[in-house]
Amino acid sequence: MLTPPQRVAWLRLLRTDNVGPVTFRQLLNRFGSAEAAIDALPGLLKRTGKPLRITTPSQAEDEIAGLERYGARLVATGEAAYPDLLNHIPASPPLVTMAGGENLDWQRTVGIVGARNASSAGIKMTRLLATDLGERGYTVVSGLARGIDTAAHQASLTTGTIAVLAGGFDKIYPSENIPLAHDILDNGGALLTEMPLGWEPRAKDFPRRNRLVSGLSLGIVVVEAAKRSGSLITARLALEQNRDVFAVPGSPLDPRAEGGNSLIQQGAKLITNAEDIIETLGSADPARNALFDPPWEPDLGIEAAEPAPGDDEKSRLLSALSATPVEIDELIRQSSLSAGTMQMLLLELDLAGQIEWSSGQLVALKYS
Repeated sequence: MLTPPQRVAWLRLLRTDNVGPVTFRQLLNRFGSAEAAIDALPGLLKRTGKPLRITTPSQAEDEIAGLERYGARLVATGEAAYPDLLNHIPASPPLVTMAGGENLDWQRTVGIVGARNASSAGIKMTRLLATDLGERGYTVVSGLARGIDTAAHQASLTTGTIAVLAGGFDKIYPSENIPLAHDILDNGGALLTEMPLGWEPRAKDFPRRNRLVSGLSLGIVVVEAAKRSGSLITARLALEQNRDVFAVPGSPLDPRAEGGNSLIQQGAKLITNAEDIIETLGSADPARNALFDPPWEPDLGIEAAEPAPGDDEKSRLLSALSATPVEIDELIRQSSLSAGTMQMLLLELDLAGQIEWSSGQLVALKYS
């Protein structure tokens, strides 16, 4: 468990500009602690030539105090309250903000997602699935959006549900679901987010949220989804995270069924009731986690004393990078750079906002 000073340092580092989950872990791997990484940031930033806002101790302490006023708490990976299923996904958040959920079963979980403009039939199916899953001891996970998400949460209020937010605890979206969020907490459910207090959700924050919906779930159920939708992003992320994907079939004449039908064509399990899901997941006891990849830690085995890379090494890396995501091992082979030099350069480029990570382990140049 983190000490209060360590928690402040972790929050400071994570809230610093351009420090996401991947960069956070790489900084800890290289410098040994959040405190040491923060001390090293000015030197790294000097090499990038770009200014970077480093969160101050008072800003981090204010956020922690603000969360406590909302009845929420910051939980770090490695702590007992941290959802174990999140430990097994790429780029898992080092810190999550949680409220409620102390008595939920976080191991027996099913995510239900779908269209915001859901049909009456889709809403009814969602309620049946969520109710039956809850009665069989499963916790229902969703994203608190309109339509299918809302129906899933409402139907599992008394049996246990987890709502993953795209914004901060004080910026629940959509605002019409603020009463539902309170109902979830009042009934022993949980709210969870990785975003800071005061954060207004933007379009790109919803895929980030979706990876947590799938990451918290043993399997994802898509009830209704258009061919291009956030629900299909969630299904893709679930597959990348080694989760099961289920889909409810629908009429070929309904555009809201195109996504689910397409998933079935691609190998998702067609379901018509909760029993179809339970048969696939089995007992879904904690031992199932052994089937997942081990907790993901991006450790390149760096020696902190390795000299800083020069312009030639940086040019070789930039030549090897493109807009297409690539594995770090492949970059090392193409550029003939050492693992230590590679990590240092990726840290500098990440802090300068020049690269982006895909699925936590693939890197590409970022183009504005």
